[in-house]
Amino acid sequence: MADESNQPEQTYDEARARNLEALLRALAGRILELDAQGSLLKQAGELMRLIGDVKSELFHYEVRATYDTPDVAESRRIVRDAQETNTDKSKWDRTDWMPGGDEEPEW
Repeated sequence: MADESNQPEQTYDEARARNLEALLRALAGRILELDAQGSLLKQAGELMRLIGDVKSELFHYEVRATYDTPDVAESRRIVRDAQETNTDKSKWDRTDWMPGGDEEPEW
């Protein structure tokens, strides 16, 4: 498993994502290898450890891959505020005006 002390806390960079893919492939390869040897269930302890490592890293990926950095969060806030402001300004107040109501009748 990767040394997490060098990894960013809030984001999941490309190198760490490639490491997770490698862990998944290694687990899949080990399962196929044990299955070919007929010892898939005999190595349950090893598989539990490998699955635990992959599960932990998958959890970090799921959480951190969707985390907004402070800059991204601020950008989203600015856009959201602008959208809300524009929505408020685009509302029209109802009036009693009627089409043709301000025209003088012709005699």
